[in-house]
Amino acid sequence: MEALTSIIGAINSVVWGPMMLVLILGVGLFLMVGLKLMPILKLGTGFSLLWSGRSADTDAQTKGEIPPYQALMTALSATVGTGNIAGVATAVFLGGPGALFWMWCTALVGMATKYAEAVLAVKYREVDEDGNHVGGPMYYIKNGLGSKWAWLGTLFAIFGALAAFGIGNTVQSNSVAQVLETNFNLPVAVTGGIIMVLVGLVLIGGIKRIGMVAGALVPLMAIAYLVAGLVVLGINSAAIPQALTMVFSNAFTGTAAEGGFAGAAIWMAIRFGVARGIFSNEAGLGSAPIAHAAAQTNNPVRQGMVAMLGTFIDTLIICSITGLVIITSGEWTSGVSGAALTSAAFANALPGLGNYLVAIALAIFAFTTIIGWSFYGERCVEFLFGVKSIVPYRVLWIIAIPLGAVTSLDFIWLLADTLNAMMAIPNLIALGLLSPVVFTLTKEYFANKA
Repeated sequence: MEALTSIIGAINSVVWGPMMLVLILGVGLFLMVGLKLMPILKLGTGFSLLWSGRSADTDAQTKGEIPPYQALMTALSATVGTGNIAGVATAVFLGGPGALFWMWCTALVGMATKYAEAVLAVKYREVDEDGNHVGGPMYYIKNGLGSKWAWLGTLFAIFGALAAFGIGNTVQSNSVAQVLETNFNLPVAVTGGIIMVLVGLVLIGGIKRIGMVAGALVPLMAIAYLVAGLVVLGINSAAIPQALTMVFSNAFTGTAAEGGFAGAAIWMAIRFGVARGIFSNEAGLGSAPIAHAAAQTNNPVRQGMVAMLGTFIDTLIICSITGLVIITSGEWTSGVSGAALTSAAFANALPGLGNYLVAIALAIFAFTTIIGWSFYGERCVEFLFGVKSIVPYRVLWIIAIPLGAVTSLDFIWLLADTLNAMMAIPNLIALGLLSPVVFTLTKEYFANKA
């Protein structure tokens, strides 16, 4: 295991090196400038489209399996997970308060990235032999860039199918198993078994059942977590100004060692802020457009504006609450990391209650992430091997859940982090090459609206 960990660690240092951070932020910034800040300026329009897309479209001419609202909730079910609780805590623990600033930067440009991904997913989606609409980076690479780039789409599908077992499965079951054992003395094997059964029941119904479950659970869990976080920030209100000062100053100066915190250079704040930001909101990974390709819509731009809300909600709202709770509590210098750090921060303000709130939130977040990512993985293996591969993949997916619950957390995080980057590279290349299509479709849409 040590040899494997060192090999993956070496790969991780390369794929998450300076070039990856430049690629992620660079592509996002390029798209944001090319779109003339539209994702920020049209944020309100996006929420209006989300509200109007809550129910199924009865128009026979409208293509897709699930309403736009359920498509976003499915995407959010996969993104709002341990990254919002354990991921943010890890970023602050390793990169200091300044890491939160770089998470915000990643989210701002990530709104443009997520928008472009969804636009291309709907534009270039296909109908499979079962009559379902399928799309995502592998399809917009194949149909948008042509046969000479087909290998890039295949690479994405391979990395996506494998990455799903990391970011979307084992990381989630491991994190929730650990936190439930700590707070409720529930054996990790029992937690893994319970999650396995519940996920299996949902996956039997395919994307329509996933969309229904996500549409019901995601808003409920997000609002409950935000309310709890705001209560804690209200209690810690006196520490908020200093916390914000540290976020902005440490982003450019690094963070000195303090208590159990080992200190962090500027590079560490950027590295872990961007990496954990991407882990949380998945902008640039190419995962979310797989869900948006199933949306009932005939207009790529409309779905793109719904899709960009995912990054805004996930990082600029939920992750910000988590990060500020951790910093204002002072627990970030205690030497504790991951979900345990977030639990300690909530418990600091709400003794005897805060840690239980985090445990329950993490359990629900992780469950919805597992069902959301199962769909992403299925679409990747379908692209590679056809619809006949979906059922075997689901079986492997369900088996992996309890295995992840009892495996080393450090190794799982490292593997997920590495696979994320390898998944993002083909997608970011495609977004850059297909950006003229995104710009043209956007320009035409708003010209017709004028």
